Amino acid sequence: MNLREALQNKTLIGDGAMGTLLYSYGIDRCFEELNLSHSEEVLNVHRAYVNAGADVIQTNTYGANYIKLTRYGLQEQVKEINTAAVRLAKQAAHEGTYVVGTIGGIRGVQKQSFSLEEIKRSFREQLYCLLFEEVDGLLLETYYDLEELKAVLEIARKETDLPIIAQVSMHEAGVLQEGTSLSDALQQLEQQGADIIGVNCRLGPYHMIQSLEDVPLPDKAVLSAYPNASLPAFQDGRLVYATDPNYFEKSAKSLYQQGARLIGGCCGTTPEHIEAIAAAVKGKEPIRKKEVPVKQGHGVSLSSPEKNLEHLHERAKRGRSIIVELDPPKKLNTDKFLEGAKALQDAGVDSITLADNSLASPRISNDTMASIIKTKYGVDPLVHIACRDRNLIGLQSHLMGLHTLGIQQLLAVTGDPTKIGDFPGATSVYDLSSFDLIHYIKQLNKGISFSGKSLGERTSFSVAAAFNPNVRNLNRAVGRMEKKMKYGADYFISQPVFNHKQIVEVYEATKHIEAPIYIGIMPLTSARNAEFLHNEVPGIQLSPEILARMEQAGTDKTQAQAEGISIAKSLIDTAMDLFNGIYLITPFLRYEMTVELTNYIKEKTAQRERKVTDGIHLV
Repeated sequence: MNLREALQNKTLIGDGAMGTLLYSYGIDRCFEELNLSHSEEVLNVHRAYVNAGADVIQTNTYGANYIKLTRYGLQEQVKEINTAAVRLAKQAAHEGTYVVGTIGGIRGVQKQSFSLEEIKRSFREQLYCLLFEEVDGLLLETYYDLEELKAVLEIARKETDLPIIAQVSMHEAGVLQEGTSLSDALQQLEQQGADIIGVNCRLGPYHMIQSLEDVPLPDKAVLSAYPNASLPAFQDGRLVYATDPNYFEKSAKSLYQQGARLIGGCCGTTPEHIEAIAAAVKGKEPIRKKEVPVKQGHGVSLSSPEKNLEHLHERAKRGRSIIVELDPPKKLNTDKFLEGAKALQDAGVDSITLADNSLASPRISNDTMASIIKTKYGVDPLVHIACRDRNLIGLQSHLMGLHTLGIQQLLAVTGDPTKIGDFPGATSVYDLSSFDLIHYIKQLNKGISFSGKSLGERTSFSVAAAFNPNVRNLNRAVGRMEKKMKYGADYFISQPVFNHKQIVEVYEATKHIEAPIYIGIMPLTSARNAEFLHNEVPGIQLSPEILARMEQAGTDKTQAQAEGISIAKSLIDTAMDLFNGIYLITPFLRYEMTVELTNYIKEKTAQRERKVTDGIHLV
């Protein structure tokens, strides 16, 4: 009988970890390649699990796909590695042992690290290799991203009638990283044709049992569970799992009581753990009835905070809106910065934006300065968040802190790499890209943490995304805008534009985009400043006329600034005809320049409104 049929009448035992077991032997390299170079070691691991009582063993192919093998320069050996893996597992199998071909998940928290199309291509190649070698079934394991698992399950189900095991992984007990409950996720996998649905990796027995308590017995599929040995400890530079196999025997009985019919182990488990599981539940009649507790209110009730003010994207949709960048100081004296913030607030700007260590150079933290000017002057600050300086833990903590401070306007950026800044030897983190960060900020707005856990309250962030029109291929930049909108961007803030023609080109290229755009205008301060931007900043091109005007202004600081403001006003005239949002960038903390430009925009706006009103009266 096949694996599907066998599970109808008895509990089967899966195997345990392959990679961590080889790692414990001192082998630290691409584990899948060992199918070719150290086949005897792989074969011995399989045999050890079969001898321990495993009914189902998996091929050593978790990462044997084009995408993951590329890390080791082995992407052209997908067929050889998978073929060898199946043959080794079959060699170790006894009569009645099922060999399933394992394909592991690709995505973690970075959803956009690989597109679904890339993942599907890689999956198909590995799938065909395993099917050609006539495995007894397929094991799709360690999928944190439900979208990815459903996509590859659809392919597998169309290609074969073999039994398919589909297993998700969770950061938090009972919930996937995007907030889907385990019960709902498994139900979706059953509906899509998986024969065995379950959980593996990340969680130890305690939390895996806890997670399955809320999962009803499936209608057609059966449940599986492959817990880790324990939480890992870091000792002498190595990850170590320390769990008494006897604990696994007790845990296996609890997993069985929750309805699991296929029980094995994941990271840190050994043949001793599998032997303990087999002693507890091997061959037992499956559980066919299960009481699932009804949770009142479906968990934690989420409250929504009141918005402090109208969000910036809402203001820009309604009418004229002005935001001004005023970067936090590089030194500890904050007097001029605070003077500038007060002056800009008095001038009536809608928000002051604060960069997050722009150009990878340290400044006073923008959340600190944002909190100060919000409390002291009533400013509605727009805080930039770069992916460069914080890992996932730091990013979520930072965002929770901003929410607690009542700061709701954000700009998500990837951030300049550290090699261009004051500390070129510093590490750039980049756990997330700006696309991912936008997605996860919007997840917080649903009251769901990065790991999928309830926050007990929804955030109310408005998320801006950066747009750089100073590129050779404007259409490609617009394509990135469209992609950022799919990830949840509410509006866009552009890099500075320095000529009238470019402003019109940007409008024509983006007029189909529904999200508001704040077009960037930065006043020039001197001829040297203009020459630097024109010659050294990628993509920025100043017209010969503007360069000549700044050159004619000479070295007189006052005259040069006046000319820079005059040029900026001319650009603003063009921008105001096409965009509601104007983004003024304060150069070198010279806030007097952006205050004057703010007043100019407000005067022009008032003039236009009077003309409209007068026209209505005449009619």
